[in-house]
Amino acid sequence: FFMLFLKICFLLSSVLTSLLSVFFFLLYNKYRSYLKKNRRFLPRRTVFAEKKSDFNTYYLIITYLCGRMFVQWNMMHQVLKKYFGYDQFRPMQKEIIEHILSHKDALILMPTGGGKSMCYQLPALMSQGTTVVVSPLISLMRDQVEALRANNIPAAALNSNNDETSNAIIRRECIEGRFKLLYISPERLLLEKDGLLHDMPIALFAIDEAHCISQWGHDFRPEYTQLGVLREAFPDVPMVAL
Repeated sequence: FFMLFLKICFLLSSVLTSLLSVFFFLLYNKYRSYLKKNRRFLPRRTVFAEKKSDFNTYYLIITYLCGRMFVQWNMMHQVLKKYFGYDQFRPMQKEIIEHILSHKDALILMPTGGGKSMCYQLPALMSQGTTVVVSPLISLMRDQVEALRANNIPAAALNSNNDETSNAIIRRECIEGRFKLLYISPERLLLEKDGLLHDMPIALFAIDEAHCISQWGHDFRPEYTQLGVLREAFPDVPMVAL
């Protein structure tokens, strides 16, 4: 209970710092606009002070950004502990997750067992909308979805193993934004790109097992070479290849 109390205090203090920074930043902008409108009626000392006080603007911006980064860092660790039961990230996970949360594309190379799934699952929980995960194996989708649901994370898989009734229910719930992660095969994705994907709120595309795009690999999947249409259809949605 005491540790929970401390976490709540840290969170509230970081939120308060961010709010105060925003307040003072807006107040300072009002002050600058007032000086500009009434420049000729004010003493020269005041106008000089306006130029000199640009440092305060930079200070407020830096304070606001630091507060925001602290809030995000705190939320990341809370989500990690609450849903996955870990106290700390594995090497490079934190940096990758921060990169993805800043809405940037990424190509992630990690060894087997390095925790690459965490790199898109945790951002999915911290983002608005659904993260669409392209996966080549139905058995892999099933295992991932079962593990996520066991951690109380709303997830589903859209594939040919489901009957039409189940897929229809999943589509409807996707449109309603009920899932944080949707696993889908590349073949099904290409079929749904002009329908379902445009009707649901998408936060991120995660292309899992991206090595399948290699024509020299033993598990080459031709459909992986067509995933470039996602960039054309969804130019504003970040994409991650793992």
